[in-house]
Amino acid sequence: MRIGERGAERPAVVTDDGLVRALPGIDDIDGRFWGGTREDAARRFVAEREGDVLGEITDEGRVLLSFGARVGAPIARPNKTVGIGVNYRDHATEVGLAFPDEPVIFMKATNTVNGPYDDILIPRGSAKTDWETELGVVIAREARYLAAPAASTEVIAGYLLANDVSERELQFEHGPTIDKGKSCETFNPLGPWLLTRDEVPAPQSVGLRCWVNGEARQNGTTADMIFEVDHLIWYVSQLMVLEPGDLVLSGSPAGVSMGHDDVPFLKAGDRIELEGDGLGRQSNRLVEA
Repeated sequence: MRIGERGAERPAVVTDDGLVRALPGIDDIDGRFWGGTREDAARRFVAEREGDVLGEITDEGRVLLSFGARVGAPIARPNKTVGIGVNYRDHATEVGLAFPDEPVIFMKATNTVNGPYDDILIPRGSAKTDWETELGVVIAREARYLAAPAASTEVIAGYLLANDVSERELQFEHGPTIDKGKSCETFNPLGPWLLTRDEVPAPQSVGLRCWVNGEARQNGTTADMIFEVDHLIWYVSQLMVLEPGDLVLSGSPAGVSMGHDDVPFLKAGDRIELEGDGLGRQSNRLVEA
């Protein structure tokens, strides 16, 4: 985890007693952290329950800090965020698209990263701001031309809850570039925490859920992915070099506003909540930019 004001977050960990503890001696959870002495030190602090107690985790997966500080995204700004589109069978069906033969790839601007309880800014003039509850995959080792999907496991640092917020008019009605509707500021709330790879032994059986203003919108599982996580990381590594700290968003299950005339897009004043098995819970308010 990372605690503090935007741009000045400090690392923290959740120990098995459900407490949030400071992680001294480590600057940040960034690309330099994975695969080196910093990662080893963090594991030692977790095992020995060192570090001052900052707060606790509720049964609902929310973070309560004893001094009211902000919970930031659990990773620092990645060098790149790679999104995967139309990667759930039920989502493809709901929006009337054929299952892709290969993963659909787009990029999100790196400064879209947002905290799990921060406001989401609706772009000026937007009428079609939408949500996508996703399993995010954080990279720990360089992934370049991986030999096979099975090789992906060793380059994954862990998993987190993500909201691939999307502006559908910009995405589909202003030319063929999907990134336009994906890269607006605050369009990538992450966290509240990251689970290391060993803490998610079955990434293809993670439940993902979403509510808007208390009404259930998404209730899916990563078992419905068209291309599984290992395949995605392998595939992307054939096209670009994934570096430590990079983030891959693996797609969204059904239940978004797009494709449903009776499900309204987001507006100022709405509250969206996301939840993933073991990944915690987000709660973000929508405000005008």
